[in-house]
Amino acid sequence: MYPMLLKPAFKDYIWGGTRLRDDFGKDCDYDKVAESWELSCHKDGQSTIANGEFAGLTLSDYIEKAGRSVLGTDCEKFENFPILIKLIDAKDNLSVQVHPDNDYAMRVEGEYGKTEMWYVVDCDEGATLLYGFKHEISKDEFAQRIADNTLLEVTNAVPVKKGDVFFIQSGTLHAIGKGILIAEIQQNSNTTYRIYDYGRVGKDGKPRELHVEKAKDVTNLCPAKAYPETPVEQHDGFDIKLLSSCEYFTTYRVNVDSKAEFEADEKSFNSILVLEGDPVISGNGTVNAKKGDSIFIGAGSGKYTVEGKCTVILTKV
Repeated sequence: MYPMLLKPAFKDYIWGGTRLRDDFGKDCDYDKVAESWELSCHKDGQSTIANGEFAGLTLSDYIEKAGRSVLGTDCEKFENFPILIKLIDAKDNLSVQVHPDNDYAMRVEGEYGKTEMWYVVDCDEGATLLYGFKHEISKDEFAQRIADNTLLEVTNAVPVKKGDVFFIQSGTLHAIGKGILIAEIQQNSNTTYRIYDYGRVGKDGKPRELHVEKAKDVTNLCPAKAYPETPVEQHDGFDIKLLSSCEYFTTYRVNVDSKAEFEADEKSFNSILVLEGDPVISGNGTVNAKKGDSIFIGAGSGKYTVEGKCTVILTKV
């Protein structure tokens, strides 16, 4: 089990920009590169292994070939691959939306719900995002504000800066604002209910579909609960900060000055997403990574190092 460099799947949603291609070197011919699905076994966009013995296989195919033990014992409770990691370039505002919880999503959509975390990789000066409500409202008021297009009067617009973290529990109303580049760690789901979309039309020239009735069923009509701030831990050659921890994923931001050592034990695979720098990742093999690269390290691979000045997102289950 060597460190596996992954090639992402891409999405060209209408609100996307070009930074993933221009700044992160993503090899994509889309005019707009809204999202790159960096670690994905989802049917709507699969990551592909780009190096070594298993080059050319999708991550799903590799897991089927190698066995689910490469995911780790903490993944045994999940029927499918548990998470999906993306880079998102919001050139324009995303729709105001909500994701259902597991029970509702399985019953109505046939897949898991979606709890997620955002890490602000970069943003324009003055950028904001939408995160829950300013205050609690009733279901009747929610329905009325959707109907008369006044919903944004009661939603919570939050100014953002590089390095900010938002934990978005299923049921939380949210929207990424224009000028924000985000790393998103989420449950392995692609179920989104749009509530408001600024009157935009899709590629077919028709207004994009809204999912108002489903959104009414699942939206928590109150302010969002912020994830508590955690301290930065200093180590020899690097520092590390816990960004979020929940039943689906645990995510850290790691600033490496010279060298950091980690371990992919029997409990979980490790995912490394490079945000800055050109680190060398060495374990049972070596990957010369660059900004924007995603590396999968199977459970039980043992100790590995991330060497060279860089910033990475480390995710485990």
